[in-house]
Amino acid sequence: MTAAAVPDEAFVAGLARLDGMTSARLRALLRGRTGRQAWQAVVEDWADETLDRLAAADPGLRARWRMATLTSDLVEAAWSDCRRLGVHVLVWGRPGYPVALLHDPSPPPVLFARGNLATLDTRRVGIVGTRNATPGGRRMARALGRELAEAGVGVISGLARGIDGAAHMGVRDVAEIGGAGPVAVVGSGPDVVFPREHCDLWEWIASDGLLLTEHPPGTTPLPAHFPQRNRVIAGLSELLVVVESRSTGGSLITVREAIKRGVDVLAVPGSLMNRASHGTNQLIADGARTVLEPSDVLIALGLDTRRTSTLPFDPRVEPAPRDRLVLAAFGADTLTIDELVTRTGNDAIASALAVGRLEAGGWLLDIGGWYAPVDHLGPWS
Repeated sequence: MTAAAVPDEAFVAGLARLDGMTSARLRALLRGRTGRQAWQAVVEDWADETLDRLAAADPGLRARWRMATLTSDLVEAAWSDCRRLGVHVLVWGRPGYPVALLHDPSPPPVLFARGNLATLDTRRVGIVGTRNATPGGRRMARALGRELAEAGVGVISGLARGIDGAAHMGVRDVAEIGGAGPVAVVGSGPDVVFPREHCDLWEWIASDGLLLTEHPPGTTPLPAHFPQRNRVIAGLSELLVVVESRSTGGSLITVREAIKRGVDVLAVPGSLMNRASHGTNQLIADGARTVLEPSDVLIALGLDTRRTSTLPFDPRVEPAPRDRLVLAAFGADTLTIDELVTRTGNDAIASALAVGRLEAGGWLLDIGGWYAPVDHLGPWS
């Protein structure tokens, strides 16, 4: 395959395979560039301020990346693997990318997908919970998955042991009679099944639903991948249901990400003597709506239809007037706090506070002490 014939998505897939590449680093590299241009910047070791900022935190990064690009054909290998596995490479801002994530506070710069992309065109509920679920918790998750799928509601989970897997087993229970397809967001490559006992469930979802990941084929699961995966689950969900969670359970990370995005959180109560219910009971005490039966979720779905459209939905809260002026001062530029002070005439403390609020609200991205407007992250925005 000649370089000219290689699609832009192949270069993004190759970049995603570089050692030490993270979602934030890839997002920064693709800001204002095509995948091909970002790849050339790495290969040719351009004098580039983005690469300089990334390397400042890891001095050996540029050298490792350049060596990898010169000693192996990462682009062709990554693209070949994607084609062999039937993996779609969905780049932020390009056709096919999930519209629910376009204006997410931290959108994945690329998603690797197996299955039917139209699976996301239904109503969607995330179901999460502990890996060490009780038999009762698994039964509840399975019942929720089954009845939601029957009602045409897509079920999203992380396909982990326990609650996640049980919810998708419920969806599979009614697959023969129709209903919405399942969506799984995983923390490894689309071809690296984890946990191994979910192999059949994994392949069924990739065939009859949609399997999504930020990681290219061949990527093994690492602990750092799962908190990142949880934000994608939250971003794709209209509602998030927590079935069982310990007081410090990983599913509470998904809860925090959902709250950040304005996604309503519901919880299934449990016995005070059951450690697996401590987290869900606390959520209810803090104001989360209670789920006693699947119909409670269906009723809750009628309260918010903002995310059902196939048009992009922006979940961010509009900045206050004073912060809108600060955001407007950026234009399409990347600025430091000092440069912002010069541009606005505000003092440093007021500028830093405004930038902090805008970053927390998803309007600015921190790139190593420089700040960029999120709406200008890619060449297709």
